[in-house]
Amino acid sequence: MKNILSMLGLLAFTATMLSLIHPQQDPWKVPDSYEKMKNPVPSDPSSIKLGSELYVEHCKSCHGVSGKGDGVKAVNLNPAPSDLSTDKFQKQTDGAILYKIYFGHKEMPGFKKRIPDNEDVIEGSFGKTRSPGDLINYLRTLAKK
Repeated sequence: MKNILSMLGLLAFTATMLSLIHPQQDPWKVPDSYEKMKNPVPSDPSSIKLGSELYVEHCKSCHGVSGKGDGVKAVNLNPAPSDLSTDKFQKQTDGAILYKIYFGHKEMPGFKKRIPDNEDVIEGSFGKTRSPGDLINYLRTLAKK
């Protein structure tokens, strides 16, 4: 009995150590219903300005001034905030970005109810206001030139 408990303990310890050395990938799976969504808000100067204001209020402290993931709070986050200017980020659909903003993941909090006037957003939609669309339009301006 002692040998079995010792063996189980050793196996548990080994599994724990292996998970620390080789952490499993935790993909940020976006439902198909969001992947297919298009931003209903036209990307014009007014929308980008409103999106910029939302970004400064809700995103800048972690993602930084130009979206590189180097905001003042980024130093304390693991994993670090995404670089929003990369091709990898920018190639996502508007709906995928919306889903990630709404629901968050790990260190990224969900902002679905924090977006102004978006408290009663219908699941699977951009909401009743322009705000989520404006924010995504602004995020698109952060693409590397």
